[in-house]
Amino acid sequence: MSDFIVEFYEAADGTKPMVAFLDHLDGKLAAKVVHDIGLLKQFGNQLREPYSKYLAEGIFELRTKQSTNITRSFYFFQTGGVIVMTHGIVKKRDATPIQELDKAIRYKADWERRHHGGTG
Repeated sequence: MSDFIVEFYEAADGTKPMVAFLDHLDGKLAAKVVHDIGLLKQFGNQLREPYSKYLAEGIFELRTKQSTNITRSFYFFQTGGVIVMTHGIVKKRDATPIQELDKAIRYKADWERRHHGGTG
């Protein structure tokens, strides 16, 4: 199985929310998230729970746990084996906040509009 290509969503203003999220994390937790991104790169759409879970509208979450810390990193697939990571959160509650899913959906729509004229 060949590796997938992992890209970080870049907003029109040049910011990359996933990079900002990783920069905000402490060293050990950031390292664990990067490790799990490596698993996603290796296994792509074959990565399942407990690592990955489908949410809605083409958005998945990469689920990372390190000690008592839990993160969710949002992503979607594009043609050509491309995985686009949008952003991440440190999880405080059982359910993934709907506003974070909505943000990932908006980022996905923006990415597709700017990269493929709306197709993916």
